[in-house]
Amino acid sequence: LYEEYGTECLKYLRGMFAFAIWDERNKSFFIARDRVGKKPLYYWHTQDTFVFASEIKAILQDNNFQRKPDYLAIHHYLTYQDVPSPWTAFEGIKKLPPAHYLILKNGQIEVKRYWKLSYLPKHKLGAEDIKREIVERLKEAVRIRLISDVPLGAFLSGGVDSSAIVALMAGMMSEPVRTFSIGFKEESYNELHYAKMVAEKYKTNHTEFIVEPKAMEVIDKLVWHYNEPFADSSAIPTYYVSKLAREHVAVILNGDGGDENFAGYGRYAANEFARRLHKFLPTSAAKAILPFIMLLPHGRNPMNFFWRLKRFLQEYIKSPELRNGHWLCHFTNEMKSELYTYEFQNQFSEKDSFGLLFAKYQEADAESFLDETLYADVMMYLPDDLLVKVDVASMANSLEARSPLLDHEFMEFVARIPSELKLKGRTTKYIFKEALKGILPDDVLFREKMGFGVPIDHWFRNELKDMAYDVLLNNRAISRGYFKREFVRKILDEHISGKWNWQYQIWNLLMLELWHREFID
Repeated sequence: LYEEYGTECLKYLRGMFAFAIWDERNKSFFIARDRVGKKPLYYWHTQDTFVFASEIKAILQDNNFQRKPDYLAIHHYLTYQDVPSPWTAFEGIKKLPPAHYLILKNGQIEVKRYWKLSYLPKHKLGAEDIKREIVERLKEAVRIRLISDVPLGAFLSGGVDSSAIVALMAGMMSEPVRTFSIGFKEESYNELHYAKMVAEKYKTNHTEFIVEPKAMEVIDKLVWHYNEPFADSSAIPTYYVSKLAREHVAVILNGDGGDENFAGYGRYAANEFARRLHKFLPTSAAKAILPFIMLLPHGRNPMNFFWRLKRFLQEYIKSPELRNGHWLCHFTNEMKSELYTYEFQNQFSEKDSFGLLFAKYQEADAESFLDETLYADVMMYLPDDLLVKVDVASMANSLEARSPLLDHEFMEFVARIPSELKLKGRTTKYIFKEALKGILPDDVLFREKMGFGVPIDHWFRNELKDMAYDVLLNNRAISRGYFKREFVRKILDEHISGKWNWQYQIWNLLMLELWHREFID
């Protein structure tokens, strides 16, 4: 294909890929990565060396490479829970961003973008036609991903997206679909009941696994496999469900991309609600009542109504873009000013990590705020967090993961669906759920979204409490000079006492310190 079309060959590819081609004729080197960023591609370039790999560990084998942390990348990691493209946590190593290719010629590199998701112009189709198109196009995306000469199955979380994939697979396969689910003893995090409903409806060959706190034994494995600090705690169940699936199949299909396509996250609805509420509750009034709301008891459960109310009002007084950023991210600028030492703050000039997110809003080919937010998530949260999580966890277990909802032709159609059909009032994924009526049980379609969460808030108050204090407050961690010991102790103490829920920030710091021990020390 490259011989025929050169770099234009990328237009003809569909699905996931990362590859490299040496062109002997014009002495150039061509590397490329798929549109959405399902497959990773890293490189290190010096005056006389170009090293590329699908894993950072491969580049670390070069004896000329000096391992040093990239302080700006760590600053961004603390915000986003991952290291965003094109940075990596290692100074000198870069990620090739999704939908980009790189040409190396005469020692010079040029990085170019070859695809961009557009949300305009909007379809003129009626809702019924759109629903039909969604199902037919998704069927095609599933069908071409069922081509396999090895055993094949599906992840089934009990959510709308993975359930839809399983339902469509069941109609195309001659034998029962092999499905795999992970659950927790903590009922507020357990979705096995819903997964079982779908498994029974479509008579799948279903396997379940309960993750208990001893799963923490896998932390060191995760630190090793992820190569960089990575603080999405759902990597734990993703690793285990991949391990479980690999005992039976070599390829799985999953539901990744449904939320970014159809506006499935609660923060989309919360931001829209905030926009409407501003007509009745001006920012000045919200600022006045916030101190009193913060005094209300919220218990230890992050799902508690008063906990959510406090989180909502704290962000209500900010811009919509920053609201979304704060609901998505871990450490805000205000938290960092308390956390960072003076020395660490002076290691980088780019102080505001949220500028990366705001830049995505600016470049979006969209007219509504919701579409701009979806674009930002497709460009950052999806490739740098969710797809990294699944690719590493699955490949660590020699399992290939395929994502029909991230078929680029399907995404291009869905992007142009009017945004008011994706988010309708408080109903997220409205048009997708309507399209799946009769295909999935109503109890699955219209229940409250749980997400693939992990009960680390509970674990940090119990089984993991001693480990968190020991790792984060010992001299080895503090002597790195990044963080003030008193603020780290404060968030640990406040979490243990139930004064505030710092689970994500603690996990973020823990993963960073364990990465240093594994890869830098």
